[in-house]
Amino acid sequence: MDDSYDNRTSLVKGAKDIAKEAKRHALKKVNKVVDSATDEYSQRKYNRFQNELDEGDDFFHNPDRQDGGYNDNDQASDASDATEGHDDEDEIYEGEYQGIPAAGDGRAREGHVALGQPVTDSLRERKELEQERQADEEELAQQYELIIQECGHGRFQWQLFLVLGLALMSDGVEVFVVGFVLPSAETDMCALGGSSSRSGWLGSIVYLGMMVGAFFWGGMSDKVGRRQCLLICMCVNGFFAFLSSFVQGYGIFLLCRVIAGFGTGGVVPIVFSYFAEVLSREKRGEHLSWLCMFWMIGEIYASAMAWAIIPHYGWSFSMGSAYQFHSWRVFVVVCALPCVCAVVALTFMPESPRFYLEVGKHDEAWMILKQIHDTNMRARGQPEKVFTVNRIKIPKHLDELVEMKSESGNPVSKALFRMRTELRGIWVNFMKCFDYPLKDNTIRLAVVWFTLSFGYYGLSVWFPDVIKHLQADDYASKVKTHSNELIEDFTFNFTLENQIHTNGVFINDRFISMKLKSVTFINSTFTNCYFDDVTSVGSYFRNCSFIEAFFYNTDIDDSKLIDGTELINCVFHHNKTGCQMTFDDDYSAYWVYFINFLGTLAVLPGNIVSALLMDKIGRLSMLGGSMVLSGISCFFLWFGTSESMMIFMLCLYNGLSISAWNSLDVVTTESFPTDRRGTGFGFCNALCKLAAVLGNLIFGSLVGITKAIPILLASSVLVCGGLVGLRLPDTRANVLM
Repeated sequence: MDDSYDNRTSLVKGAKDIAKEAKRHALKKVNKVVDSATDEYSQRKYNRFQNELDEGDDFFHNPDRQDGGYNDNDQASDASDATEGHDDEDEIYEGEYQGIPAAGDGRAREGHVALGQPVTDSLRERKELEQERQADEEELAQQYELIIQECGHGRFQWQLFLVLGLALMSDGVEVFVVGFVLPSAETDMCALGGSSSRSGWLGSIVYLGMMVGAFFWGGMSDKVGRRQCLLICMCVNGFFAFLSSFVQGYGIFLLCRVIAGFGTGGVVPIVFSYFAEVLSREKRGEHLSWLCMFWMIGEIYASAMAWAIIPHYGWSFSMGSAYQFHSWRVFVVVCALPCVCAVVALTFMPESPRFYLEVGKHDEAWMILKQIHDTNMRARGQPEKVFTVNRIKIPKHLDELVEMKSESGNPVSKALFRMRTELRGIWVNFMKCFDYPLKDNTIRLAVVWFTLSFGYYGLSVWFPDVIKHLQADDYASKVKTHSNELIEDFTFNFTLENQIHTNGVFINDRFISMKLKSVTFINSTFTNCYFDDVTSVGSYFRNCSFIEAFFYNTDIDDSKLIDGTELINCVFHHNKTGCQMTFDDDYSAYWVYFINFLGTLAVLPGNIVSALLMDKIGRLSMLGGSMVLSGISCFFLWFGTSESMMIFMLCLYNGLSISAWNSLDVVTTESFPTDRRGTGFGFCNALCKLAAVLGNLIFGSLVGITKAIPILLASSVLVCGGLVGLRLPDTRANVLM
């Protein structure tokens, strides 16, 4: 029994001794590997100290050997258990692999850190880290270009092309909606009273919202993602654009259009950034140009719908006299449909893989790139082809000091804090666009965007008013004048249009179910007259007298009775509220919208030509040449004295300027790195909307006075902008940094 116990004890002790010996040998091997790795890093990163050691610096009396321990001339006492490890299996001396200098050195050599602890950012210069990140980004850009080429160009890109095209189309529609509904809205809401300055502000209100939205959403897309920001901003646009078609108050209508503009402002910078990041270098210029075509399709859609819907004033209903839903409101609803379709389609598309790589989400980016590859390969009939990419370079992220908010705060303060933090981040990223080497390019791009949009929007958005002014002059030349007439006991039950009645006398006359369009009564007298269901648009009674007149269900009020008109013993019952839109046969409305439709059709040939020649001629040649030529064509609008001449020059101008827009979109997308692409593009697009506001106001205030100043101004800024555009760097051979 005792022998059996002793045998077991001996066996256990032997096993323990074997385990200790194995552990000791394993630890020694680990030490050697650690020393080799540490000194290899030190030799590569801090080799500048090797020259000092070779010259026999007195600071080190015993230079280190190559493998990180001591050299062969060390005394035997130096090679003690302290450097090789104690015999005790649970204790190892760490001086061997911590990079501690030789005896006599009172401090650790620079570049040596404890094994297993990363080299923190605080131990290296910020500039060195930024250079390292820049090198990583260049390596990622080259690798990503090869990956996109391996994924191919096929079904996935075309699907995304159509989805983003719908989004861009909704932006093009939004830009022209207000310009088209302006004449009808100012009549329907009784708010503008024909004031050109207030009309200009109504036309500009959407651009103010777009200006803020472009900067905000462009910056946010660099922080939270292209797809997510695009979905949010388009939902905001669609909801408030739809809501604006139902509101009756002028102030609420403006508020809805401002918020809708704020939403749609982010579409252009996000869409082009998003699509460019799934295109290879040789496909980028052409397909971004094809994508630009959807913006003009949106303009064509808006023009066609305005031509087909707005003049049909019978397409309306009312709930009493307070709530009126006229045809222009139907037009606003129809124009919101592309935005709704884009939102639905966008929910099925993935995030930009290039953005995921930029923020360090390697696995998510790899899955999307594999999806792109597999989708395109299946469409080609090669489903067996394997996606060969295993690892993708991730740029080093620089540590930033982030202020944290206490979890105990209330939700409102948390939301405000988060908003303030995001806005600060957008501003910091925006300021980086003015760092070297982007500063000069950013300024030049800003100048080109401002000048091109000032000329384009200044002419195109307010061109309906130019035609309207010419038609008004022609209309006024055909006015019929009646003087010193005496009409007694007569029934007016038909429309009176474009007439002036001076010194007339109306006795016992009946005005029943009739319409007054652009009719003015001056110094006239109405005695014992009966007015029933009378609608007046652009009609006024100047210095007239109403004696014992009876008004029932009419819109004649103080705004129509002007210049000292007297009311003596008159009675008003059930007056109509609101303004009346009763142009059943308004030829001028058809004509204005048809002209815009022709002008937008003229851009299609320019779109096709620019897409086919973008990579052959070059972005800069097309940008500068198109702006100079469109400026020259704009100058000749000054000599247009007839409607036909103005229409021809408008079509020519639109066809020439579209190439400049397409090339500018491509150049802007390729000029900014991924982490600032949305921010930089958003800034340029915000300047575009600011120029649109200024052009709108200037043209709106001068269109009824003179056409020379705005046309000459637009022509000069276009030519100057084209010359600046020629000084931009050629981005045709760039990979997306």
